[in-house]
Amino acid sequence: MKELRLMKGNEAIAEAAIRAGVDGYFGYPITPQSEVLEYLMAEQPEKRTGMVVLQAESEVAAINMVYGGAGAGKKVMTSSSSPGISLKQEGITYIAGAELPCLIVNVVRGGPGLGTIQPAQSDYFQSVKGGGHGDYRLIVLAPASVQEMYDFVGLAFELAFKYRNPALILSDGAIGQMMEKVEISDQIPRWTNEEIKKMSPWATTGKTPDRPHNIITSLDLDPHKQEDFNHKLQAKYREIEKNEVRFEEIQTEDAEYLFVAYGTSSRICQKSIQMARAKGIKVGLLRPITLFPFPSARLLELSKQVKGILTVEMSAGQMIEDVKLAVRCSIPVEHYGRMGGIIPSPAEVLTALEQNFL
Repeated sequence: MKELRLMKGNEAIAEAAIRAGVDGYFGYPITPQSEVLEYLMAEQPEKRTGMVVLQAESEVAAINMVYGGAGAGKKVMTSSSSPGISLKQEGITYIAGAELPCLIVNVVRGGPGLGTIQPAQSDYFQSVKGGGHGDYRLIVLAPASVQEMYDFVGLAFELAFKYRNPALILSDGAIGQMMEKVEISDQIPRWTNEEIKKMSPWATTGKTPDRPHNIITSLDLDPHKQEDFNHKLQAKYREIEKNEVRFEEIQTEDAEYLFVAYGTSSRICQKSIQMARAKGIKVGLLRPITLFPFPSARLLELSKQVKGILTVEMSAGQMIEDVKLAVRCSIPVEHYGRMGGIIPSPAEVLTALEQNFL
């Protein structure tokens, strides 16, 4: 019989980490994601699985602890909210440059600057374009429910280790704080050192009689070698784009207009679709689940069917740029969004659709 619990999104992330056999969590409290760290401290997973949970002295310290743990082939993660993720950017680009798997969770709040503690989606650019320096990418998953907050922890680690690349769960303060029923999976044992050596032969597990030592770095002062390495990274990102695109479609079969939204905004759009269809307006929804890789090919297909696309984001409009690129400016693409921690209502979204296209 499946175990069901009523949990906050942040709590679901934390429980999923324990159940996924994570070796270490390194974080720092910041609203609206502090429950991740609080839940882990209260659950004392070191007694359940041996998982290390540590509140670092800062966000910068936390991400560099992740760097060290990931370099040893361990399943390690961190979580924060927008300003904290900004502080982690140097460490994130080092981890991407060292090709290390790990999980980063961003429960987004309004900005810029310290902004507000209410939910927003204004970290899209930072997440999918590479918020630190260099030509790198993160695998970015966008949950739209507390269940997906739970499920995406395991998926993120699976993809991170498959491609030796950091993965990011991009949530927001609404999903982090809301409570929903969650189906809990069985406990996955933490990997043994022997399993790590077998599955991650690149890991810095020390020089032993059966293998040489590994060196992990993101530094190469020879520009030709560094360019070759960058080409290798770009080839990996193209492979991820080829194999790992995930999205959901709702009532697109006969749609004449299309909403494109992720996370909390996509939940709002589902009600807007009901309201629109009650008025005879045929609208559907494409919800990107992976923001990188982005479902560009499917959007291009849908652009041949619909008359216009409205992107709905809790920001000034960031994902809209990727939507326009995907459809190659072949049809009108407009944006509707609220900022500063305000969540748009279904009626507002419907009004925006009517004003832009009808």
